[in-house]
Amino acid sequence: MGRGRVQLKRIENKINRQVTFSKRRSGLLKKAHEISVLCDAEVALIVFSSKGKLFEYSTDSCMERILERYDRYLYSDRQLVGRDISQSENWVLEHAKLKARVEVLEKNKRNFMGEDLESLSLKELQSLEHQLDAAIKSIRSRKNQAMFESISALQKKDKALQDHNNTLLKKREGEENGSSRRTINPMHQQVFNPSAPILFNLIQR
Repeated sequence: MGRGRVQLKRIENKINRQVTFSKRRSGLLKKAHEISVLCDAEVALIVFSSKGKLFEYSTDSCMERILERYDRYLYSDRQLVGRDISQSENWVLEHAKLKARVEVLEKNKRNFMGEDLESLSLKELQSLEHQLDAAIKSIRSRKNQAMFESISALQKKDKALQDHNNTLLKKREGEENGSSRRTINPMHQQVFNPSAPILFNLIQR
């Protein structure tokens, strides 16, 4: 069977705790050095013991430079967070404005449908009446225009059909006239030749 998982908790025995701290600290410093060498990373490690003693490690002994870089990173990160918060606040405000506008539009729609009129004042009712009158006039004007356009289109279509029928009728009449000219009675095809009897008499003689 494999080893069971060790539960991490504070070591109560002071001597054992000190020995463990010393071993783990050495291992941690070694790992920090290895990752800086193997991965070409800048590493800064700070450890305070329970008695307040400082242990540190930094790449190439540049703890101050790494800490300054860390401070700059934190500052820029705070700036980005501040911008995100400001942008989020703007979105919240914009959402509230849009929501209020939608509510106004929905209320106007209900009023135009003749609903929720009890809360309107006399001036608001008169304004609503004028808007409805203007809308009706606009609708009637557009309806008349649509009817005129429909009638005009039907008239054009009717004229086009008449022209097409006339063309077909003329073509048919022309074909019938040509056929009648080519058809002649066989009795009328005999042609009198006055020289025929004379030629017959000469042959007999």
